[in-house]
Amino acid sequence: MSDPAPLDRELLDRHPLPASGGDKDDHGRILIIAGSRDVPGAALLAANGAMRVGAGKLQIACPDVIALPLGIEMPEAKVVGHKSHRDGGFARSAIPALADLASRADAVVAGPGLEQNGAAAPLGRALLELGKPMAIDAALLHILPDCQAEVQRAAVQPILLPHTGEMASLLDCEPKEVEADPVAAGRRCAARYRCPVLVKGAQSHVIAPGGEAWKYQGGGPGLGVSGSGDVLAGIVGGLLARGAEPLTALLWGVWLHGQAGLALSRKVGKVGFLAREIPPEVPALLGR
Repeated sequence: MSDPAPLDRELLDRHPLPASGGDKDDHGRILIIAGSRDVPGAALLAANGAMRVGAGKLQIACPDVIALPLGIEMPEAKVVGHKSHRDGGFARSAIPALADLASRADAVVAGPGLEQNGAAAPLGRALLELGKPMAIDAALLHILPDCQAEVQRAAVQPILLPHTGEMASLLDCEPKEVEADPVAAGRRCAARYRCPVLVKGAQSHVIAPGGEAWKYQGGGPGLGVSGSGDVLAGIVGGLLARGAEPLTALLWGVWLHGQAGLALSRKVGKVGFLAREIPPEVPALLGR
């Protein structure tokens, strides 16, 4: 199979984003299912990423223990709190309401900051059955090996956003195997789940279900910071909400996230900027 092609603007010109209308309803409704008592900021970072790529209507579904401060911090969002488990994540009883919210969204981001508790697997299955455009990250990636059939038959291919450890979980292998050949690992994962997959790293690789691969080499070391992946998940989800096809959303999301990091490295330094500073760099990049 051929080596990965460059992920650059020339490639993106062949995968254009949908045109945006003038009304917020034309920009899509995004639902962010994220956060927990210990990691409430993950929902906020993902939500900012989604809005900065032009999503129109924003809802955040989170455990009720963090709903009020999130609503104050993100006044653009409708924040819906759901029953919490004692561990600070979602209780299983919250799943029907979460699935109902997701059924009315144009796209879903699911997983950032969630507790990997007893609600994770049934929540993942309920969301996959809806067949909505979806970016899956963090805790919900770990449940997918037991939901492989549900992922494969989803009406719309979900986008998987694993780091090395999560990729190892998806493939039931050791992280060192992923690190030794990230492209091969990504191709195995994309084929197994029949989804577009991102293999995160110093060089990021986007893999299509058929094995076609692209490599993004920009961004810089500053993007290796807490919360950066949550922003990326929100960016990808926001593009899905605008109507982008899954592979297009992932290609653009990786490039926008990386170029925002590059812009910050010039302004702030190669390291030392914060994940919350990434989203404000994105709108200017979309206009280029």
